[in-house]
Amino acid sequence: MGLTPELARWRKAERQTLIARRMAAPPAEHVRWSAAIESQLRAAFPFGGGWVVGLCWPFQAEFDARPFATHLRSLGARLALPMVIAKGCPLEFREWWPGVLMASGVYDLPVPDGTVALVPDALLVPPVGIGQQGDRLGYGGGFFDRTLAALDPRPLTVAHAFELSRIPTTHPQPHDVLMDFVVTEAGIQAAVPGGLEAVTVEKCRRRAERLAARRGLPRHPSARV
Repeated sequence: MGLTPELARWRKAERQTLIARRMAAPPAEHVRWSAAIESQLRAAFPFGGGWVVGLCWPFQAEFDARPFATHLRSLGARLALPMVIAKGCPLEFREWWPGVLMASGVYDLPVPDGTVALVPDALLVPPVGIGQQGDRLGYGGGFFDRTLAALDPRPLTVAHAFELSRIPTTHPQPHDVLMDFVVTEAGIQAAVPGGLEAVTVEKCRRRAERLAARRGLPRHPSARV
């Protein structure tokens, strides 16, 4: 069942408000928040050899995950950027590394040109809004939810956002997939029954290891090369 017209209108208006709020953030604050997010990602999610990590090209003043992803590549991970194949279809992930030939994709975002398709074991997900259950408001295409529903095993999902992206709820529907972890400049949270729970770096790593083992992913995140 699709969204009701009322919920679709609410999500569209909320999306516009949140994007405008993010884009209006002072540049110095954006830099400070981004540094805090990257520091926590590096400490808590050192995905290394054997892992394929999907990320998104930064859009409309999002946190830029590329420096962290490049760090993961130095640990032995392979990186991939999403490509829209067709409306209503899951995303396809193409291998990416700094300097690879790129083409223009949806929203004029660059996508790797002619590299191999990879299946991600972990996804760095940039939400427009993040709810108190780990529910995510995206850009409205539904691509990430369809992709996560189609992937088996399901990858670890790490949402990265600024605190100004918080909302009480996105009114998640049955097809909406909750994030496993949420990282903001204020800290790390894990999605647990009943909502998001603040966790330390060490507790986050242990939880990620358990989820990875349970889902049959290739290697525990804390394993280093």
